[in-house]
Amino acid sequence: MKNIKVLGSGCKKCRVITQNISATAERLGVEIELEKVEDYAEIVSFGVMATPSVVVDGVVVHAGGIPTTKMIEGWIR
Repeated sequence: MKNIKVLGSGCKKCRVITQNISATAERLGVEIELEKVEDYAEIVSFGVMATPSVVVDGVVVHAGGIPTTKMIEGWIR
């Protein structure tokens, strides 16, 4: 099971990304552990300079902006 974290302040983009990841995993039939991280200290610990960011299994895979569905599918598969 993949562990996916959405890092950000809880803004609209963060919510959209979280919803898109959840919907994509459900559509693909893949079980994931999805977490929103809004704690600034934890966000900084990943070394990201832009939010929202996405971390998959401990690796930052995206920073700033909303990722495409194709990108999300690639992370989940």
